[in-house]
Amino acid sequence: MTTLSPENSLSARQSASFILVKRKPSIDKTEWDSFFDENGHLAKSRDFICVNILERGLHTLVRTEAWKFLTGYYSWQSSQDERLTVDSKRRKNYEALCQMYEKIQPLLENLHQNFIETRNTITHDIQKLYDKDPLGNVLIDKKRLEKVLLLSYVCNTQAGEPEGGLDVPPSHPLVQEHSCVINIGVGKNLDTLNNLITFLDPVFAEHLKGKGAGAVQSLFPWFCLCFQRAFKSFDDVWRLWEVLLTGKPCRNFQVLVAYSLLQMVRDQVLQESMSGDDILLACNKLIDLDADELISAACVVYAELIQKDVPRPLKDFFL
Repeated sequence: MTTLSPENSLSARQSASFILVKRKPSIDKTEWDSFFDENGHLAKSRDFICVNILERGLHTLVRTEAWKFLTGYYSWQSSQDERLTVDSKRRKNYEALCQMYEKIQPLLENLHQNFIETRNTITHDIQKLYDKDPLGNVLIDKKRLEKVLLLSYVCNTQAGEPEGGLDVPPSHPLVQEHSCVINIGVGKNLDTLNNLITFLDPVFAEHLKGKGAGAVQSLFPWFCLCFQRAFKSFDDVWRLWEVLLTGKPCRNFQVLVAYSLLQMVRDQVLQESMSGDDILLACNKLIDLDADELISAACVVYAELIQKDVPRPLKDFFL
């Protein structure tokens, strides 16, 4: 076992405090533009920007541009001219892919039964999505999303559809270029979550082992949907996702988020001696959450974790 740096622990606790206190507003367009010089090169370090995103978040008008850096669509070392070239090339590639799809669609329909079934499932599930917020603002272009998902399936037919239906996340301009921000596999996330509970909360782990068989494994929608259902607004969803994209305060932060969610029902589970189905029901009632509070709670868990003698598998996973 290895004891991790106390400086990281202090940084995580400071971030948690910063998030809750909100001493500064989110990064707006003016501030974002100030991060670049006259040629469009970064004048601030990538680490500086990512820490600020963790602690403060991005204004809605900045997200489309900033996420292109966070997802690797743009290189952090690129100039403005280089980014224009990359964007033009990617758009042309996407248009070419669309044209190819139009040509081979009849062939797919005739020769691949799985294609027809998948297309029907995508169409059905997309119609179930809320496409407007309470104010009537359009959140999802359903036709565009259907097209993107079909193209994604055609390009990667081995991926199939997530267990339990499509349940796609809210649409975003980057969806056509990038997949889920959690790309290590749901099974690996769930296994690590179990190991984390065992390490940090042995009492809860023992209860889950005795009466909660399968309860943690049944939480796969948390990782499939990046916790989408837990939040009170789409803005909260974006807030968490951009933090996950920064890699701050650590890699695979999503598992610490899941652990923090479980801690919200921990006392109830133990007091009422809940079994697997009841635990799952209690977890599913975790809705309308505030993203900043959940991120802060997960930062505190990280600070606690790295103050301990961490087993090598956990250390390698988060650091």
